[in-house]
Amino acid sequence: MPLNPPIRHWQGRVVWIVGASSGIGRATAAALHRAGARVIVSARQATALAEFEREHPGAIALPMDATAPQAARQALARIAQSCGQVPDLVLYCAGHYKAQRADAYDLQEMRKHLAVNYEGVLHWLDAVLPALLQAGRGHISLVGSVAGYRGLPMSLAYGPTKAALNNLAECLYLDLHPRGLGVSIVNPGFVDTPLTAQNAFAMPQLITPEEAAQEIIAGWAQGRFEMNFPRRFTFWMRLLRHLPDTWFFAAVRRVTRA
Repeated sequence: MPLNPPIRHWQGRVVWIVGASSGIGRATAAALHRAGARVIVSARQATALAEFEREHPGAIALPMDATAPQAARQALARIAQSCGQVPDLVLYCAGHYKAQRADAYDLQEMRKHLAVNYEGVLHWLDAVLPALLQAGRGHISLVGSVAGYRGLPMSLAYGPTKAALNNLAECLYLDLHPRGLGVSIVNPGFVDTPLTAQNAFAMPQLITPEEAAQEIIAGWAQGRFEMNFPRRFTFWMRLLRHLPDTWFFAAVRRVTRA
């Protein structure tokens, strides 16, 4: 039984994607545009958004800094003015990542991860929640990561923000499902994006942003709450959540040589 109302047809739907200048966000925006959605793309990189707008007639480029408290409210007002309605689906895909360990603790980087990956979502929700609740419809989707399932080496700054998004999505679902709103969380494994390009280690089951976008859209079509992929990799990551602590720490040390 679907946990959310399935979204199988995109023709005429309005979709707002934050973090759409590259990677998963851009690929998802392009796929939805091909399916007939009217796509609004936001990010800090105005040049990349303008290029997307030129390549996808009808798309709207709306540059914004997700960490600015009032930016999402201002952007949503412009969307309502341009489209005459609130979005049917909103996706927060903006993210920041830099590998970090506790023996090289960098408070500035910790705060930057928090500002983009979590506080940015809170600013965005402050804008979209009242609008969607008033409309009585819509779908909220967050991009987390399998790095949020349990603690991992080199993930001191990134992992906790994604764990927070998983918990937040569950809370949102419990509160908003009875009100007719859909909520989903996307937990990718390794996707070939500018963020993962920083990694100096081999990334198992690496997929393209386009493959990730198809997984996300398929999840919305099935009414799923969580989308995690690629399944051959995320199966083992999900399993780690259920291991006793002794087994978990031993397994991670053995696999990562941490």
